[in-house]
Amino acid sequence: MFPVTAFTKLAGVEYPILGAPMAGASTIDLTIAISEAGGLGPLPAAALSADAIRKEVADVRQRTSKPFNINLFVLGEPKADPQHVGRALELLAPIRAELGLPPGTPLERYCPDNAAQMEAVLEARPAMASFTFGILSREQIAAFKSRGVLVMGTATNVAEARAWEAAGADLVCAQGSEAGAHRGTFLGDAEQSLVGTMALVPQMVDAVRVPVIAAGGIMDGRGIAAALMLGAAGVQMGTAFLSSPESGISQAWREALRGAKDDSTRVSRIYSGRHARGIVNEFMRKLTPVVNDVPPYPIQNALTQPIRQAAAKAGRGEYLSLWAGQGAAMARGVPAAELFAALVRETYDALGRAASVSAPRASSAH
Repeated sequence: MFPVTAFTKLAGVEYPILGAPMAGASTIDLTIAISEAGGLGPLPAAALSADAIRKEVADVRQRTSKPFNINLFVLGEPKADPQHVGRALELLAPIRAELGLPPGTPLERYCPDNAAQMEAVLEARPAMASFTFGILSREQIAAFKSRGVLVMGTATNVAEARAWEAAGADLVCAQGSEAGAHRGTFLGDAEQSLVGTMALVPQMVDAVRVPVIAAGGIMDGRGIAAALMLGAAGVQMGTAFLSSPESGISQAWREALRGAKDDSTRVSRIYSGRHARGIVNEFMRKLTPVVNDVPPYPIQNALTQPIRQAAAKAGRGEYLSLWAGQGAAMARGVPAAELFAALVRETYDALGRAASVSAPRASSAH
């Protein structure tokens, strides 16, 4: 029997495996596949309007009665400095021209209404709502919990985990430095908070009483077993599912994943204005020398969005944000349900091997 953990009890799922909410990559097909397999499927909502969230929730519930997680960013209303925006557009102009795009202009809005998004998720009452980039207030968390929604906050260091626990979160996601895409750091220095999963999880488990979910670099059953043995109540996996056919990534992104090695990724804020891990490409190389001129998230993210969309259509992977974790070379590219079943088998095997190694040997008689 697969280990029952605090997470599986709380979420009502069979296996302590969560799909990472990969905005721009996850699809409803992926949500369904993971939830139906016995894990917690992800519904990334950070880039969606409140009405779009309602529609996607309805679509998911038409296809499954299983639990799922809705993820949001924690954002205030961005204040764009005109000079900063102008400089960013100037830096992006040559790339826009190369892709056949007209010169960029400042935008009226740089992200969806975060308060309206929160209301839509409250209305949806998913099994779990997870958050990153910041922390909710006690009152916000209480509102979710009063509707029977579990709350999980992302933490990249122990101080953040303690802050989430103090605010009332039910779980904390320990985001190791290996993880792909955006970093969730909101306390302390972002680069100093690049703590590896193997070091972060046990320290976080020792520091808080709420269950800890391990994320970052976990690609197979060995990684799941290791996280569980470190005290995690479950694992969150994104890059492992990124190359599955249910993923919504472009062909150029898939090709980059197939060619990835252990050292192919780097953390940079050049794409979105926030530190994020992705496969190194020409966009990163060209703009890294001027990274100090990049406006913060979500402003830079909105300004580069047309470039990323045009590059995806043109098959120009050199100008995409190729989000991926350090385990990208271990991605298998098989259907999500097939991958999930393999992960369960591999975890059983790994835990069995660990038990046989740790079992005391009978002393020989003399």
